[in-house]
Amino acid sequence: MLKEIQKLKSVGGKVFAGLEVSEEQFIKIKQAVANITQLGEAIKLNGQGIEDISGALQIIFAGSLVLAASDIHFEPEEENVKLRLRLDGLLHDVALLNSGLYRKILARLKLLSELKLNITERSQDGRFTLKITEENKAKEIEIRVSVLPSEYGEAVVMRILNPSAILDLDELGIRDDLKKILEKEIIRPNGMIIVTGPTGSGKTTTLYAVLKKIQNPELKIITLEDPIEYHLEGISQSQINAAKGYDFASGLQAIVRQDPDVILVGEIRDQKTAQMAIQAALTGHLVLTTLHTNDAAGTIARLQALGEGPNDISSALNLVVAQRLARKVCPKCSQSETASAENLQIITKELNALPETIKDSLKISLLLKSAKLPVAKACSACNNTGYKGRVGLYELMIISDEMENFIVKTPTMTDLNKKARESGMTTMKQDGLIKVLQGITTLDEIKRVVGE
Repeated sequence: MLKEIQKLKSVGGKVFAGLEVSEEQFIKIKQAVANITQLGEAIKLNGQGIEDISGALQIIFAGSLVLAASDIHFEPEEENVKLRLRLDGLLHDVALLNSGLYRKILARLKLLSELKLNITERSQDGRFTLKITEENKAKEIEIRVSVLPSEYGEAVVMRILNPSAILDLDELGIRDDLKKILEKEIIRPNGMIIVTGPTGSGKTTTLYAVLKKIQNPELKIITLEDPIEYHLEGISQSQINAAKGYDFASGLQAIVRQDPDVILVGEIRDQKTAQMAIQAALTGHLVLTTLHTNDAAGTIARLQALGEGPNDISSALNLVVAQRLARKVCPKCSQSETASAENLQIITKELNALPETIKDSLKISLLLKSAKLPVAKACSACNNTGYKGRVGLYELMIISDEMENFIVKTPTMTDLNKKARESGMTTMKQDGLIKVLQGITTLDEIKRVVGE
């Protein structure tokens, strides 16, 4: 049974504040909840007329973990409150809760997150820890909570920061040829590697995988994050506190004095942070960071828009990684069909533009000759979506000597993108189409993620 505890003394004498799920109850929920439909039924059954909300919370949190949800959404409507989960990047309706039950859930969540109960007309942010015991091992999962006033009450979104979501570099779905490039760049002693893409494209996951790969006792690695999402052993992590004047720029200035070898800056948001990061890269540090742009070439324009000159940008940058996340077809229900003439023409036209060396190494001609494309169907294992899990789509722009000289001339984004492709860069769309031919995802999913 899920127990709410404010102070729980463990065997070692430590105090634990948060929520705890026993191994026995987690096993029961794992056996009972195999898909969203079953989770919704369990919540409805347990939530009717219930006075103690522990049972409802038990099913919501444990069920979300079983289904590998990344976020839990409570959305108040005129008469009920909608519960939705984000699975593989998309939201799914789970259940409708009555307003009375939701008020109790909201009060409990505020208490756990150390938020003020009497504030309902402005947003609040907090977090708490969920402790799960499985196979005699206790695992602590951070739950990040955001409360926002809405038309019919306070809406809640909770991000589940599951440590098991931290992947190794080999698990990201990076092609072998691209992984070799990345592995070569992340062991360089200085320079900057930028991972770019929209919110939710997996940038932080990629950077954490890089940190796991390079971490060793001989390196001093310091991160500057807002907020710290996952705790990494052997790495110094620092969290932004804007209310107290500790932002990315001031934090980065302080970090440089700590004599680090590798610095991770959660995000470049302003001119001062961009300037500090570039200077750190130019003065003997390897800087890993993120930026919001649509593609790799857009990174140069974005840094220039933040006030950085092309000379410093080209000298500091080692590599730009642009990425998106695409859903993988469900291994239990997906089928393969011979590609239509129209789809084959689309794929062939795009992949024929690949460098000959890449086409040969990936055996593109053979894949096109016998092109069978996966088709998403539906089954209970994938919540009737046809997809289960996600894979990264990547494009890597290497800042070679030739590219460095080209950037100094302040080219347009179109010219820069053309030059990068001529130098061997494969686009995210091309990477996605290769994964379609390999049976990993569908053509429809690639169109959804990167466009027609």
